[in-house]
Amino acid sequence: MSSTGHGRGTSGITMRDVAKAAGVSVATVSHVVNDKPGARIGDDARRRVHEAVAELGYRPNALAKTLSQGTSRFIGLVADAIATTPFAGQIIHGAQDEAWKHGYVLLVANTDGNTAAEEEAIMMMLEHQVRGILYSTWYHHEITVPEALHQTDTVLVDCFAPGSGLPAVVPDEKQGGRTATEALLAAGHRRIAFINTTTTSPAQSGRLAGYRLALESAGLDFDESLVFPASPEQEGGYAATTAVIDSQATAVFCHNDRVAMGLYDGLRERGLRIPEDMAVMGFDNQDVIAAHLRPPLSTVALPHYELGAAGVRRLLGLETTPSPRPQLIACPPIQRHSI
Repeated sequence: MSSTGHGRGTSGITMRDVAKAAGVSVATVSHVVNDKPGARIGDDARRRVHEAVAELGYRPNALAKTLSQGTSRFIGLVADAIATTPFAGQIIHGAQDEAWKHGYVLLVANTDGNTAAEEEAIMMMLEHQVRGILYSTWYHHEITVPEALHQTDTVLVDCFAPGSGLPAVVPDEKQGGRTATEALLAAGHRRIAFINTTTTSPAQSGRLAGYRLALESAGLDFDESLVFPASPEQEGGYAATTAVIDSQATAVFCHNDRVAMGLYDGLRERGLRIPEDMAVMGFDNQDVIAAHLRPPLSTVALPHYELGAAGVRRLLGLETTPSPRPQLIACPPIQRHSI
């Protein structure tokens, strides 16, 4: 994350130093030092903060004081690895574009899953009195929320934390699985295999549920023998090739594009053509894979850009949902030439 000042006073003492000495949060120090209206802070906490300020000689600099008085136009985004994951990096682009649209600047910290770095990034953002924080992961899963995030408005992006009370925006895995399967049905296929991941996740259960729903809506019975577990990598798709061919399926829905890439290799080695002998549908729309396979892979996109944009809108109160459950973002189909 790049910014100026990091909440450091002109004396070189930070709000964090004061908070540690007073035994309170950084947010509490900020509210006391800047006499924020409406802040509910007990007399004892106020006294400890004032004593720590006097003892340490903390003097807020002009930037920190301006930010803490509520005029900050910053939104924070703390991520595990999305900045280094090309297709998931669209979360940053979506959040950045949406933030700019509403007059905010996005401060990004990519922590690579380092807990200490994550804590430091959150503290720095709190010191800068960001409007709020988007907390994002590069794949959809349940998380444990860092305690510091409860000190400011927070929206979870591509992850969720039941019981935390924090709003979340996540991809609609079930709808995506249904959309992928319906594309194969629309192409005339009735015996459709599904190579699903062996990794327990919302993607595993959601995409399977969507696959089943599409079949049932088309009047077809769900056949468990057409579901093949595989590792969610190229090797998994390659290893499943023989079983898929033996099932006499005419089309395959793959858990992700990497699995589809492995299946491509396996089918080609056996002299089968795509889509003439076997139609293939992926999921994720990892452009570096899907658009460059031969033939280019039809797939369903994870809506990373829209996840980032929707996260900013939720944070700013521009979108709300009546349900405490995560807001679902649709996964659109990407039609190419493999079906």
